[in-house]
Amino acid sequence: MSKHTRWLLVLLGLQVAQAADLYVICNPGVTLAAADVRDVFMGDKQFAGSVKLLPADNSAAQGVFLSKALNMDAGKYSVTWTKKSFREGANPPPVKGSDAEAFEYVKRTPGACSYVVTQPPPGVVTVSGPVVAPAGTVPVIVVSVQ
Repeated sequence: MSKHTRWLLVLLGLQVAQAADLYVICNPGVTLAAADVRDVFMGDKQFAGSVKLLPADNSAAQGVFLSKALNMDAGKYSVTWTKKSFREGANPPPVKGSDAEAFEYVKRTPGACSYVVTQPPPGVVTVSGPVVAPAGTVPVIVVSVQ
């Protein structure tokens, strides 16, 4: 496969991913409103009630998540977390490699939250409705993994 063909497939994959819904998933012990998503992934909200939040990025959906839910690109996200690390000693969320890894992490980790573009499987309970998304953007739907 040529270098140009690979890039074309990557670009087509990004366009397909951007057309999909984005789901923020949380462990059942987490009560999270859609309006809290940005604060959780930017490290500004660390607890949901008495539960310590453990967000995880998902490399398979990160581009869509950053642009649609956080309104920033990967460079700005990285710089923001670098500054937080130096100023506050905070660490960025660990990165999961796929939707399947994100689902598994959230399912087995109390306080965990992540995001996926794959529709959650049966048994996933909606915690909150879609984030109010500007026209032309992907709605973020917050769900709980059981």
